Amino acid sequence: MLKLYGGARSRASIVQWYLEELEVPYEFVQLDMMQAGEHRKPEFLEINPMGKVPTIVDGEFKLWESGAILLYLAEKHGNFPNSPEKRAEIYQWVLFANATLATGLFIEANREREMPKLLPPLNSIFQQHAFLLGDTFSVADVAVGSLLAFAVNMLQLDMSDYPAVGNYIKRLSERPAFAKTIAKY
Repeated sequence: MLKLYGGARSRASIVQWYLEELEVPYEFVQLDMMQAGEHRKPEFLEINPMGKVPTIVDGEFKLWESGAILLYLAEKHGNFPNSPEKRAEIYQWVLFANATLATGLFIEANREREMPKLLPPLNSIFQQHAFLLGDTFSVADVAVGSLLAFAVNMLQLDMSDYPAVGNYIKRLSERPAFAKTIAKY
């Protein structure tokens, strides 16, 4: 069975959400990162030498970084497209989430400059489509949607200037797998 290693209030919940969407059985191993420093112990460093979460172990295969894990799970268990162009669109959104959206929203020094650049195009997309790639939910929505939801729930960012983004977050929050995972944070 796949093992997912995570910590309290970590990006492991993003991977957990996608595992729930895919209905892939998994064992969640919560590391005590604050008090016990379990992510810095030799046993975990053998799995992930960076000492970070999320990390998965799937049989003998070990993988870390939330975006890489999401893409792996999509290819292995999801409805991943055959065309390189369609796959590249998914890669684009997952990389955008981790490299651009996360740093634009969660690094306070970047937020004032980046939010007005990042949110209007997203708002426009969600005015036209229910999800990032059209009318079908995908791993791209897990990557981007989780960060948008965290920005609203954890950072209390005001999205009132971007009503379609707010509706998108609401649509995602109504998914049972989201409620079971991301909504807890």
